[in-house]
Amino acid sequence: MVAFESDSLSKLCSADQIKLLDSIDHLRLQGINNYVSLPQIIVCGDQSSGKSSVLEAISGVAFPVKSNLCTRFPTELVLRRTPHVSASVSIVPHGSRSESEQKALRGFQEKLEGFGDLPDVMERAKLAMGISTHGKAFAKDILRVEITGPGHPHLTIVDLPGLIHSETKHQTASDVELIQDVVQGYMKEPRCIILAVISAKNDFANQVVLKLARAIDKTGHRTLGVITKPDTLVPGSPSETLYVSLARNQEVEFRLGWHVLRNMDSEKGVSTLTERDAQEVDFFREGAWTALPLASLGIAKLRGRLSKVLLGQIASELPSLIDEIDGKFTACHDQLEKLGEPRSSTEEQRMYLYHLSQSFQSLVKASVDGTYNDRFFVDAKTEPGYQRRIRAVVQNLNEDFASDISLRGHYREITEATESESPTVSIPLQSRHPKPTEPIKMARSEFITHIEHLMRRTRGRELPGIFNPMIISDLFLEQSKPWESIAREHVKTVCDSARCFLDLVVTHIADVSTAKSLQREICDPALNDLRKSLDEKIGEFLKPHQEGHPITYNHYFTEALESVRRESVEKATSRVLEAYFGVNISAQTYIGGTHYNLDDLVSKLTACHDREPDVDKFAAKEALDCMTAYYKVALKRFIDDVAIEVIEAKLVSTLHTILEPVCIFKMPDDQVSRIAGESEESRTQREQLTKQLGVLKKGLETCKRFVGLRIGGGEHQGDSQNV
Repeated sequence: MVAFESDSLSKLCSADQIKLLDSIDHLRLQGINNYVSLPQIIVCGDQSSGKSSVLEAISGVAFPVKSNLCTRFPTELVLRRTPHVSASVSIVPHGSRSESEQKALRGFQEKLEGFGDLPDVMERAKLAMGISTHGKAFAKDILRVEITGPGHPHLTIVDLPGLIHSETKHQTASDVELIQDVVQGYMKEPRCIILAVISAKNDFANQVVLKLARAIDKTGHRTLGVITKPDTLVPGSPSETLYVSLARNQEVEFRLGWHVLRNMDSEKGVSTLTERDAQEVDFFREGAWTALPLASLGIAKLRGRLSKVLLGQIASELPSLIDEIDGKFTACHDQLEKLGEPRSSTEEQRMYLYHLSQSFQSLVKASVDGTYNDRFFVDAKTEPGYQRRIRAVVQNLNEDFASDISLRGHYREITEATESESPTVSIPLQSRHPKPTEPIKMARSEFITHIEHLMRRTRGRELPGIFNPMIISDLFLEQSKPWESIAREHVKTVCDSARCFLDLVVTHIADVSTAKSLQREICDPALNDLRKSLDEKIGEFLKPHQEGHPITYNHYFTEALESVRRESVEKATSRVLEAYFGVNISAQTYIGGTHYNLDDLVSKLTACHDREPDVDKFAAKEALDCMTAYYKVALKRFIDDVAIEVIEAKLVSTLHTILEPVCIFKMPDDQVSRIAGESEESRTQREQLTKQLGVLKKGLETCKRFVGLRIGGGEHQGDSQNV
């Protein structure tokens, strides 16, 4: 197995870095990279930019670099330090593959006898992925090359397909898009170090990789530019001068700077890595490149830079990595709790529902009581957080209802107008139809005329100037017409909010399948029944107002009546004074240079106001005042009845009973199975979550051991230029 040894590999790791790099490798061995992004190096660039040659030079692994061959899929090189030497190749299928395709690709597992076998294995992998001359040109599947041994560092390097500028006879527009999606997906991983490879054979401004790197890593914090094929530039030419300026980080600035490599020329025959390194050293000893710092030239220096950069990236990302693992651990644990224990029997299913009912009651009672301490309630500033607080929602909706019915609960809005502004002939009120959202406006004098007309038609044995008490009932019945629609709309809104709240509760406590079943079979039917009972209760409270005679023993009625009468007289007196003096009482107190307190005068005139000489008009005014006063009293009572006796008593206080433990034990076996029966999908999900939870837990423990570890090696541009 000597064929696996490579001096290049050992140069990527130094003794003071082993501990931290070992921790990342340990995480990768645990499989945590399936759930969170781990630091790694990705090599990306335009097609034929020399990426694979860079990868080979860094790792010492002989990847195929023929001039007519380009990378057709992401190639992940995993280097691990172990006591035993081995090498293997496998395929990690992309998630877009079908189940059968994924199973077949996972079956691709080959052991290598030496690095020389890699090109042939890669060709077989291409065929397994469906890449051929007459098939598709590229794949999103990953070819994983894993090499272990005592002399190897812990490192992952990924070679990505070359970016294509435009479609060709052999590469379609969809290929161009696919490759760009793959490369961008890797670049966007926040813990990846981007090796942006630029070929000196082409104008760097036209190379796609630069545009992508600058767009994704805007600060250049994790991008290191690599210039290849500098030997193709004509010495002393403007192009060479421009590329030397680029290498100085003057044209396109990256915080990690630039590095220059001379690739192995495959067109001049195969040479060893030792020969390649010697040719590179000779090349950089002369010409314009001698003006650059040695730290930015050649593969030997690049390995050191990469080692420092990777170590710095790992050290800086460790806190956020711990936070991410911790967050995913919590989410995974919550999902497992929702799934509960395996439940194949009816008894296990019933017990699962019993535990759910306990959680359900606890959360519902907490929300109804307004004690939002459980993490279920999340942030109140968010819409989901507010929807979980049912007490706050109901309180606000009740207040909105009270405000709404006060503003538009009356059928007619009586406005003040002078007698001269009133029509001599009253228009029948029955012919007017208000808009659903606003009361009909009518002058007080016009309404009084209408009442006079109504009184003549309902006259009984009462004396002149006294109205038949039944007229109050008729007037109030009409004035309170909008109550029903506003109250029923309020009930609907509250029920909809309760439904949304219960959906959030069951989604929080149960797995997706069980939550949907609970909503369908328990919560929705229960809320539908509650909605019917609420509508019936609204009907009960409306009935006395719609069919009975006005009755109240509330002393507020006499206070309201006196207030209405006084207000009416004050307004009439104010209009007379304003017309007589030509002033605005509330804004002017000086008349002819003399100060007058007109507000006080209005009060005194009101106190001794003459009675209406027209007995019928007087009776009509009295009837209107009585109806207005009673309306105020009845409205207050109705608002409280709806809020307390309907919303609170019939809905809010009963929500926790929708899923009581006693209901679970009384539930028929077939319904228990329908709701809590576990599907194959749920069982598979539990297995995956259990495995994931174990991996994340171990990963969290591993990371936390290294939080306090002080490791140097983070590289800044200034460091790289002065080594």
